[in-house]
Amino acid sequence: DSGEVVGSDFSERMLELARQKAPGVRFEWGNALELPYAAGSFDAATVGFGARNFSDLDRGLREMARVVRPGGRVVVLEITTPQRPPLSWFFGLWFDRIVPLLGRLAGDPDAYSYLPSSVRRFPGPRELAAALARAGLVDVRWVVTAGGIIAIHSGTVPSR
Repeated sequence: DSGEVVGSDFSERMLELARQKAPGVRFEWGNALELPYAAGSFDAATVGFGARNFSDLDRGLREMARVVRPGGRVVVLEITTPQRPPLSWFFGLWFDRIVPLLGRLAGDPDAYSYLPSSVRRFPGPRELAAALARAGLVDVRWVVTAGGIIAIHSGTVPSR
């Protein structure tokens, strides 16, 4: 079988960089809250380290589910806050003290404070699983890996 991979982003600069790194992939501008594709156009839709940037998480997940055919998968890869020591201690120290310090040293404190605050605002694994279910997905599952820092969620678009 053959297939095509389409990458989509809201930022033209991100698309430019992506085109340089992966010339065999079609990269197109798109708004995750209003994807420019027909319902059921894809076998799968994924987002990696970007769902926390959706201005409306539920709407973005519904859009991902909408463009995937029945039986297809939606997968979300995202940073999460570790819950158990010692990694939770290190994570707190890193995000609360070291990353903001690096931002001040680099002369861009806002950029370096955004990542920690966006991760803290983002739902934890159970809450994200519930959001996938609200988006209409079934068989929602997740795994937390990398010592509790990364969560990978998936769900299936039901037969209509």
